[in-house]
Amino acid sequence: MSSEPENTDFLYPFIDAHEHDATALLRDLAASARGKAADSARLQGASLDEWAAGLDAAGRLTADRFSRGGRLYTFGNGGSSTDAATLASLFSRPARGRPVPAWSLAADQAVVTALGNDVGFDLIFSRQIIAHAHEHDTVIALSTSGNSDDLMTALTEARHRGLLTIGFAGHDGGRMAATDDLDFCFTVRSQSIHRIQESHALLGYRLWSLTQEHLAHAESSTGGRP
Repeated sequence: MSSEPENTDFLYPFIDAHEHDATALLRDLAASARGKAADSARLQGASLDEWAAGLDAAGRLTADRFSRGGRLYTFGNGGSSTDAATLASLFSRPARGRPVPAWSLAADQAVVTALGNDVGFDLIFSRQIIAHAHEHDTVIALSTSGNSDDLMTALTEARHRGLLTIGFAGHDGGRMAATDDLDFCFTVRSQSIHRIQESHALLGYRLWSLTQEHLAHAESSTGGRP
């Protein structure tokens, strides 16, 4: 096992520069944090501006599907799987507004590992869509690269079954930006995985908020009936 220290130059170059002045080090750390926060805020604002119309349209269609008894399924890999779980919780257990049925397809470890072991990792989400989804449902796939095979397979299956398909991607959108299997693809135009995921969180929140607005409008138009 190597005893070489891990190189963290790409994260905090001033730490690996063997800075011994605590005051200067703390100042550099604070400046780094402020710079990353500013970069993130700029990217989030730009992403919201770019996708404002698309998010509203997606929220309207998602609300319509919930009104017809539809459900939401979210999925992603790694950090995006935790973002998918957070998004599903926002829809199903909101602090305000109407709770709607939503699940993260990566949340059940027994199901994910059984499918990965029995039929292959590329099918862990598509097999769950086959088992659970109906035509009025919606799926949201999250990927910082836009190129994950298991997500693409699941989106193809969802499209085949008539589901509303929404994707959150990063960089140039990858395969998700080019596929016909997505009704909406919201690409965060950054090379930083961290900044992409931060913007995905805000775009997901905006989609939830717009869905709630469209649900409330539909219910007020029908006298409170879903």
